[in-house]
Amino acid sequence: MQQANIHQGEVATSNYEPGCLFCELPADKFEVLDENELCLTLQDNFPISEGHCLIVPRRHVRDYFDMNPAEIDAANRLMHRARERLQADDPSITGFNIGTNAGKSAGQSVFHAHIHFIPRRDGDQEDPQGGVRKIFPDKAKYRR
Repeated sequence: MQQANIHQGEVATSNYEPGCLFCELPADKFEVLDENELCLTLQDNFPISEGHCLIVPRRHVRDYFDMNPAEIDAANRLMHRARERLQADDPSITGFNIGTNAGKSAGQSVFHAHIHFIPRRDGDQEDPQGGVRKIFPDKAKYRR
């Protein structure tokens, strides 16, 4: 797979990290669902819900904050396309969680930036209030 790096408006092949799961992208482990010039959409191998996918920059960067503006734009375009595709295929999808783990203390376990795109459905959880705040369950209830 070609790795993309934007530098002064040019696409170059660099920032490949040997041994990195997303840089090497073993075909037997990941299904590529969509792609553009700077990012890929991959099926998540440990999905939280049906349709859970990952948006991954081609260039090896440690986390979301190392992605450049062009990569963030490319990732957003893929998320919009994933939303359209998923909702067309499954009208029971009524919402999405979008998240990234940046750093070990935030739960990052693969140190190549990736964004989780998680479809949600009415009733898939008894009380969805709090959404991503539930990483700290005592903080999920914030309405008074």
